[in-house]
Amino acid sequence: MSKKSGPRHGSLQFYPRVRAKKILPRGKWNSLFNEGVGLLGFIGYKVGMKSAFVKDNTPNSLTKGQRIVLPVTIIECPTIKIFSIRFYKDNKVVGEVLNENIDKEMKKKIKLPKQKNKKIEEIKEKYDDIKVIVYSQVKKTGIKKKPDITEIGLSGSVSEKLDFVENNLSKEISIKDVFNEGIVDIRAVTKGKGTQGPTKRFGLSLKSHKSEKGVRGPGSGGSWHPARVEFMQPMAGQMGFFTRVVYNNKIIDINDIKEKDINPSQGFKYFGKIKTDYIIVHGSIQGPAKRQLLITVPLRATKNQTKKSYELLEIR
Repeated sequence: MSKKSGPRHGSLQFYPRVRAKKILPRGKWNSLFNEGVGLLGFIGYKVGMKSAFVKDNTPNSLTKGQRIVLPVTIIECPTIKIFSIRFYKDNKVVGEVLNENIDKEMKKKIKLPKQKNKKIEEIKEKYDDIKVIVYSQVKKTGIKKKPDITEIGLSGSVSEKLDFVENNLSKEISIKDVFNEGIVDIRAVTKGKGTQGPTKRFGLSLKSHKSEKGVRGPGSGGSWHPARVEFMQPMAGQMGFFTRVVYNNKIIDINDIKEKDINPSQGFKYFGKIKTDYIIVHGSIQGPAKRQLLITVPLRATKNQTKKSYELLEIR
């Protein structure tokens, strides 16, 4: 019987494979849920990967109580501040209130309206949801000065969301106020690799060395009819700099660099030294060092990841 062959059957979930429009992804906040009242996400910056010595406290684990080594990713999370409050009705913005006390770096990045700013009490339209526009105080780190800005959803009822916004409108919000333990989803843009051929882009196997038109390309392009190149054919094009999500990352530790210093003597490679709060998660995260990340509550938490428990001992 002849060998079955045809065009590559790679995942078409990620289509089209083009460069991301925004370097800081947005979140689908209506799909996320969290107990209590507060933000559903946070902005962070990738530091890099290290090996962590941890004590395994997972119930029924084969290594329970033992000292094990895990690959971890460190993310620096400077405090964020609320830039404005958005009021929604049927998923449409019906009003927005700007915060009067914002940093001067924010004023340079965004052109603010000249008219007098509205107050929360002046919003007369009926609304059924509240979200906030936040910006990171990245000037506290050694990365850059211009802050990153994004919209983040809130958990709780409409009245609870309004109370949370009023209480935190002029405060700095820390990563400890949003997450403490458990698992998180991380949205970010992957490393950009430019234009690449079909073999590297789609993982094609090399053809025989006796092939006439090269070995690093697809074989047959399909049947004569339909007389066109189908979109699922592996072809050269953009590789990397795509928006991707890593689900259910286990939090190993959340701390302040002043309380627990994990900086190497010469700083982290390609990043430098951490100067603010940080979060350590199990496994790898997409993107290069200093890449902006959007850390959110899990979309679909799994029991296997939720029951894991680790106590951080040492970072190497």
